[in-house]
Amino acid sequence: MSEQLEQAIIVGLHINDRPQADFDYSMDELASLAEACHISVVDRLSQKAQRINPSHYIGTGKIDELRAMAEAHQVETIIFNDELSPSQIRNLEAELDRKVIDRTILILDIFSERAQTREAQLQVEVARLQYMLPRLVGLRASLSRQGGAGGAGLRNRGAGETKLELDRRRIEERISMLQHELERLVATRQTQRLKRKKNEVPVVCLVGYTNTGKSSLMNALLRYTDPDTTKEVFVKNMLFATLETSVRNIELPDNKSFLLTDTVGFVSQLPHHLIKAFRSTLEEVTEADLLVHVVDYSNEDYDKLIEVTNQTLEDIGTTGIDMIYAYNKCDLTDTPYPAVNGNSIYMSVRDGAGLEELIQSIRAQLFSNYVKCSVLIPYDQGGIVSYFNEHGQIFSTEYEENGTRLEMECSQIDFDRYKEHFIEHALS
Repeated sequence: MSEQLEQAIIVGLHINDRPQADFDYSMDELASLAEACHISVVDRLSQKAQRINPSHYIGTGKIDELRAMAEAHQVETIIFNDELSPSQIRNLEAELDRKVIDRTILILDIFSERAQTREAQLQVEVARLQYMLPRLVGLRASLSRQGGAGGAGLRNRGAGETKLELDRRRIEERISMLQHELERLVATRQTQRLKRKKNEVPVVCLVGYTNTGKSSLMNALLRYTDPDTTKEVFVKNMLFATLETSVRNIELPDNKSFLLTDTVGFVSQLPHHLIKAFRSTLEEVTEADLLVHVVDYSNEDYDKLIEVTNQTLEDIGTTGIDMIYAYNKCDLTDTPYPAVNGNSIYMSVRDGAGLEELIQSIRAQLFSNYVKCSVLIPYDQGGIVSYFNEHGQIFSTEYEENGTRLEMECSQIDFDRYKEHFIEHALS
């Protein structure tokens, strides 16, 4: 027998200057987030207004309508489409006599359930505690009502506030302890990043809305370049399946290679607590050499998904990094694929179509500074010959009187680094 899902009504406030399509999309997304939290949405309520009601989020007339709707459906949970203030939660629960949660806590719950590594678990717990901390303040009034009138009430209120301050202090201490541990993990990640930079291996970062196929694309590229790979990453068709940053080395046939990074998926109104907590993960994006923006082209709102991702990238400080758009899931549309249009690749990861086109596009972006050259290297500099055999593409090798002649393609950086050791050199 299947487990009975918790049922809920979702509520959104449509601020008048916001496009109707954007509001409708955010409400549909809220329903998807609820579903990811194992909650069944049985109805929805929306209100148009100039601004959010500071005390109750929605107007009093709508609260009466919501109460009647909740009673008709016999639901105990109401989910609001924005982050609610502590007083709004308290006031709404008092008026509706039901559990009130907001968009932020839904996303935090999903992240909490999905976190696998120690770093992701720490990041999520820090974000949850930071969300909770100001909401303890909202309990003060209810604590003070416990003792009734007169002196006893004052004494009880003092005890309540003491407990509140104790709770607050415990949470602050816990946040501090978690952040300390997180900083150690972040330092390790930064050391790894510095090492990669030192090795001058370019980094390509997969970005995009949650559940567009980033991890599937990473696995497809791994299999395409190495059929015997054992380095595939976890894939599942659900929101935020991947919270951990996965880094894999992609070896191309001509001795070129790059690091491919898979990141946490984005969603609109990603809570600022999470962006802050996941800063070390998101730093991978800001320091990439190239971004591959994976888009679910079969989603009728795909342009909205692009907008959400680009806005989040802007929020975390990603500017000036070249981007390729990988329009995935074309097999579910009428669009011909594989196809290339400028920096856009139309493809299907499931069919394996468009992978070669994507790799060629990545190659063109990353290795545009490669040069074809002919160099003569003295025999006593055999280490340089070995280096270029490993890091360049050698077209021919000849052993002449004074040294080894290589006809090759290599990076401009490597050419400039070693040219003082060449007996002669020429660029093609």
